[in-house]
Parts: sequence; structure tokens; C-alpha cells
Amino acid sequence: MARLLTALYSTLVYIFFFATFLYAIGFVENAVVPKTIDSGAAGGVALSILINAVLLGVFAVQHSVMARPAFKRAWTRIVPPAAERSTYVLLASAALALLFWQWRPLPQAVWTIAPGPLATAILAASLVGWAVVLASTFLINHFELFGLTQGWSGLLGLSSPQASFVTPLFYRWIRHPLYTGFLLAFWAAPHMSLGHLVFSIATTGYIFIGIWLEERDLVAHFGDRYRQYRATVGMVFPKLRSTAGQRQTR
Repeated sequence: MARLLTALYSTLVYIFFFATFLYAIGFVENAVVPKTIDSGAAGGVALSILINAVLLGVFAVQHSVMARPAFKRAWTRIVPPAAERSTYVLLASAALALLFWQWRPLPQAVWTIAPGPLATAILAASLVGWAVVLASTFLINHFELFGLTQGWSGLLGLSSPQASFVTPLFYRWIRHPLYTGFLLAFWAAPHMSLGHLVFSIATTGYIFIGIWLEERDLVAHFGDRYRQYRATVGMVFPKLRSTAGQRQTR
């Protein structure tokens, strides 16, 4: 029964995550969803920036602290190991949902590109960024990354997968294509409001902090193999000369 409940829990969390991910696309692109990055009544600039910074900080702290190996070791004394990843994904998705709900718009235009081929190309680049994000997760085991594999392994009698070191497709040229996709999705905007700019600057800063933390863990786990990979493959943009190293799947 415990294994069945864990599998159901991981499935429900995954559905919540995927709904949040789809909402994030509409939120950033100002399309389809009821609350977007620029919708709603605008308030004072200083207060809005402060509230938005707190919302982004809640996500950043949760996302970084709970991903650290030391926290995981302590956390799994309370949460079953098979449910640890799903719980992390649940709380990260909840932090994003809170951000979408409470985000304060700052609609002042920073730049606007008139409708036409250039604006369409920039919008397409942003959508390509979202596609790269999703594709990158599948390249490094999407269902393990978001907790489904761990949640169902016990019920199906499967052993927990061991972290491997591979460089499929994008990872041959870029160490963190998932973050490259986010950068493209956030910055390729035909219309950039002040609120969108604040969001993009804050998330870009967090991305590079996250890369620094993640690479410390990767070096600790894989040692010289990852150091060689890091020396020859670009972080978020390809180097002129790169060698296919190996990559951890989480």
C-alpha cells in the first residue's frame, strides 16, 4: 500500500508540475492564461519590484537549498527516499504557482518591436527556447528528473537508477542547454515591459548561481571526468571547439 501511495503521489505531483510548466509559458509570453507577467492592475513601482523580488527569492531559495546533497541526506530521514524528488518538485511547482498568482505587473515599456517579420522571429525564438528546455529534460531522463521514476520503481519492483554520465545531443556542445532554453525564452521578447525585464534579470542571475552550485555537485560526484567536460564544452553557449564528455542524469 505504501508503494502504491508513493506511485500515485509522484503521478499527481508530476501532473501539477506539467500544468505549472505550461502555465509558465503563457505567463511569460502573455498568452492564453488568465494571469500573465503584464496583466492586472499596476501598482507603485518600488512596492511591485519588492514584492516580485520576494516571490522570486522564495522560488530561488527553495529550488537551491532542497537540491543540495546535504539537505537531501537530512530530508530523507523524514520523507521516504522514493518520494524525495517528487516532494522537491511539488514545492518548486507551488513556489512558481505562488509567483504567478501574486506577481505585480510593471507594464512600462522598455522596448517594443512593431508587428512584422522581426517581431515574429523573436517570438519564435522564445518558443524555441521553451522547446529546448523540455527537450533537454528528456535527454537527461525527464521522468527521473521530476520524480516519476523514483515513485514507481518500488511498485514495479525496479531498482533505483544510478546517476550516469552521458552527453546526448545538446549536451555535446553546451553543458546546460536547459538553462540556455530558459534564457532564450525569457529574453527573446518583441515587447519587453519593465516587469518582464525585472523577471528576466532576476532569473538570469539565479540561473548562473544555480549553475555554479550544480557544477560543484557534479565535480564532487564525477571528479576529473566532469572537470574535463567543463574545460572543453561551453556553459550555456557552444565553444568553437568542444569535445563530447559525459553528463550526469539527475
